[in-house]
Amino acid sequence: MKVLITGGAGFIGSAVVRLLINETDVAVINVDKLTYAGNLDSLHSIAGSAQYRFEHADICDRSRLAAIFERYDPDAVLHLAAESHVDRSIDGPDDFVRTNVFGTASLLQVALGRWRRMSAARQKKFRFLHVSTDEVYGDLGETTDPFRENSPYAPSSPYSATKAASDHLVRAWHRTYELPIVIAHCSNNYGPYQFPEKFIPHVILNAVARNDLPIYGDGEQVRDWLYVEDHARALWGLVTHGRVGDTYNIGGRNQQRNIDVARMICACLGRQLPNAGTAAEFESLIKFVADRPGHDRRYAIDAGKIERELGWKPQETFETGLVKTVRWYLANEPWWRRVLTGSYRLERIGFTEAAR
Repeated sequence: MKVLITGGAGFIGSAVVRLLINETDVAVINVDKLTYAGNLDSLHSIAGSAQYRFEHADICDRSRLAAIFERYDPDAVLHLAAESHVDRSIDGPDDFVRTNVFGTASLLQVALGRWRRMSAARQKKFRFLHVSTDEVYGDLGETTDPFRENSPYAPSSPYSATKAASDHLVRAWHRTYELPIVIAHCSNNYGPYQFPEKFIPHVILNAVARNDLPIYGDGEQVRDWLYVEDHARALWGLVTHGRVGDTYNIGGRNQQRNIDVARMICACLGRQLPNAGTAAEFESLIKFVADRPGHDRRYAIDAGKIERELGWKPQETFETGLVKTVRWYLANEPWWRRVLTGSYRLERIGFTEAAR
């Protein structure tokens, strides 16, 4: 089986690539533009595998995509390539419209063309898995039930609006052209190899450096946290067992306030770095800052459907996953140091020609 993954050098994408290379015998084609969020260092452990190929490409480049599909003729597509940082979408929405909307349309059209040339047997087995976000649903009240697959869309940011648009495109390609698609909506991910601008690694690394730990607003925003390796397993389960044309929510059932997450990280650091400071000393670095525009107050996902139909459940609690995450960042300074200095982008470790 040949699986094409877009955005496979990103945080979630690289977790899926590592999972498939380490735990299955499928061939993986990683298509990534390598924006600031794409980091081939995250794939160093599997880069030499005979199962793995890398293609440096922008999903908006339809002719390049068509050549890649022609070369590899994949049996499934996992579409993870996206601009995903909410703050960046507020400051510069154009890149989000281009990648998340036009890029998805480009990928759908190329995949459709390839699918139409397959035998009937291969067409039936082919899957296009589109990875979306719970942010398309907007936010919840304090006592409102978690989002379900039929919750109405109410995106709040340019990021979530462009992801909502891409979801509608994927459904339209299924309804109009019968392309066999599945859509997944995930809650907030965390874990190893996450870009340091994201909340959890940002707090970890700022605390280690004894810098302020900025918390938006009052810190009462609630997120449902999902360990990235649990997410990767769920996505592979949807490729192999998800119902065509259906939507699945993937959540960790771990609702936490942002301020509490920051305090838990401080407690972890106090235990894992006893000579560097106590939990209270790390907590003293917390500083509340002006809230960002349109900041959603609460997300929560009802993952009952994927649990019932696929038998998937997260293997990590938030507490065990957070301990693993803090430990990973403390043990992998070369990885995050290269991100902070930008050297991971400047070098690219000679990947282009070698990968091809």
